[in-house]
Amino acid sequence: MPRIALGTWGHGGPKKVGKHPVGWSGYDSEAARAALVLAFDRGLTHWDTADVYGDGQAERSIGSLWGSVRRAQLFLASKVGWDAGPYDHFYHPDQIRRQLERSLVNLQTEYLDLYYLHHCDFGPNNEYLDGAVEQLRRFRDEGKIRFIGLSDWKAAKVVEYAGRVDPDVVQPYRNVTDDSWEASGLRAWVDENDAGVAFFSPLKHGLLLGRYQEPPLLGDGDHRSRIPGFRDPDQLAHYRACRQAVEARFPSLPHPVLSCLTGALLADAATGCVILGLRQPHHVEAAALMGASLTQEDATWVRGLYRGEV
Repeated sequence: MPRIALGTWGHGGPKKVGKHPVGWSGYDSEAARAALVLAFDRGLTHWDTADVYGDGQAERSIGSLWGSVRRAQLFLASKVGWDAGPYDHFYHPDQIRRQLERSLVNLQTEYLDLYYLHHCDFGPNNEYLDGAVEQLRRFRDEGKIRFIGLSDWKAAKVVEYAGRVDPDVVQPYRNVTDDSWEASGLRAWVDENDAGVAFFSPLKHGLLLGRYQEPPLLGDGDHRSRIPGFRDPDQLAHYRACRQAVEARFPSLPHPVLSCLTGALLADAATGCVILGLRQPHHVEAAALMGASLTQEDATWVRGLYRGEV
């Protein structure tokens, strides 16, 4: 398995749920398709998607590529949990089955390599947890999925439910400035259970790359408009300074900032990978050079730099 996974949240384009933006602006369908094909050619064969990315648009884009990409050589992951359908709660067993069948049709495949519970909201008293897990195990027995995953924005929530879900892979939010991987106990759980871990949003949605000279104009339906850092000139200036410091310290690394932001997360996750949102071919070209871990000393320096401790 490559240590860099290809994320397709951005392949769903802009989207709102009610008044809340939950998608990405700047989506170009042809560029995104080209990025997927190039990623396969460059060996980035772990693709991560979800049923709600563009209401199935990201999945359908992947499913349209089997003439150019060989399905059997991909490790394909999707997720369920943010579309409640006709029910008043997430994770109704009938809705989970409906969504899986829809994902298989969208992706034009008979099975998923990995199927995540997309979040850890299982009801006020966790009354929907056991039914959701039972459904995924049934899918596995039916040959419709190979492995079970558990995801959430909070690592502590993943730890709380990991014992009952028994996931093969966990997917927490993690980057060098927002990092509860060890403090939450998730690192210990992963090590003790020989599980896989896929870190999502390792670049903090691109903010940590230090490329913004001023607050960007984000389109309607772009979730980044809700992240304060994109509107804060001081934060943008800090990340630009971090970029300069990283490039000065690691001039021989390919794409030094990207190498360090990913390599710092891989340094303490032997069974881990990071998910990079790749929507353009040039994103893929850069990502294909990533995957090496930093030394612990360098990883500590990078974390301290971005947190303002260096």
